[in-house]
Amino acid sequence: MFKIIEPTPQQWDQFVNKQPRAHFLQQAAWGSLKSAFGWQAQRVALTDSDSNQIVAGAQILLQKLPANVGTLAYLPMGPYVTADNQWSTLWGAIHKRAQQHKAAFIKLEPGIYHGPNQTPPDFTQWGFNPSPQTVQPPRTILIDIRQPGDQIQARMNQGTRRKIRQSQKNDIRYYEGTRDDLNAFNTMMQATGQRNDFGVHEPAYFERMYDLFVPQDDAVLIMAEHEGDPLAGIIVFAKGNTAWYLAGASSETKRNLMATYGVQWYAIQWAKARGCKYYDLWGVPDEDADILEAQFQERSDGLWGVYGFKRGWGGEVVRSAGTWDRVYNSILYNGYKAALWLRG
Repeated sequence: MFKIIEPTPQQWDQFVNKQPRAHFLQQAAWGSLKSAFGWQAQRVALTDSDSNQIVAGAQILLQKLPANVGTLAYLPMGPYVTADNQWSTLWGAIHKRAQQHKAAFIKLEPGIYHGPNQTPPDFTQWGFNPSPQTVQPPRTILIDIRQPGDQIQARMNQGTRRKIRQSQKNDIRYYEGTRDDLNAFNTMMQATGQRNDFGVHEPAYFERMYDLFVPQDDAVLIMAEHEGDPLAGIIVFAKGNTAWYLAGASSETKRNLMATYGVQWYAIQWAKARGCKYYDLWGVPDEDADILEAQFQERSDGLWGVYGFKRGWGGEVVRSAGTWDRVYNSILYNGYKAALWLRG
């Protein structure tokens, strides 16, 4: 009934673009980005024997485990099927490909199932178990941007609305950055990481990201400057009905002008113009909404430091379908977990 193939990047992206849960982490360009920084990308797809069209598939990322004893296989924001009878064949093909590359296990993060007819399957039926070791933040804030701008702002808290208004004053210029603006963005990113005590990617990472996504109109670099001073910059992706705020940086200069609010509001308008329905703020602490609200003023560790900013945008706290592991080699898998435990 199905034929297993290794699709070309073009074939794969054409299929991804049609999926209701299309995600930039499943684009071939994301595989190319990660391949330039220590990973290897593999794509597996099923074609219908009658039409020869791709009907299911996944992009898998592979990374060597320490001491080169095996490989971690990672499947973010997928896989995709167009009918339930494709699952078993697809998982068989995925597991075979992963094990061909000496994977000790495969880590699955299927992402968000949101809206009507968006119910995640039971991954235990295919041998997966829930995992506490995550790659992407499992919880986020999703802003519905289908309404006019004034209605979107009406759902925000008063402080965020006020800061957006302030960010529109004082002749701040907001614009879609070119590759030349990456120098300023990377300088602000390094300063932001030091200020907030988190690690950041090297400049070459964002340069490669820009080259792979922005010219193809799948992402945008939004910058803010005032009288020649770079104030803030963010990188936002868009695919299907969703835009994602992935990376943001700001300067210590003129922080009172609230440019960090202005670039987000510009990004929401950019996403609306593309036809997106949702704007994903990408990552808050993995706690229920009542705990988030009760503790955000007291905590600044991890993603708590950004929750105070993100909560004001009037979005909905949404949790993904979680993180799941399917083990191929229990000895290597247990060693991987022990190494993570020892690290902290």
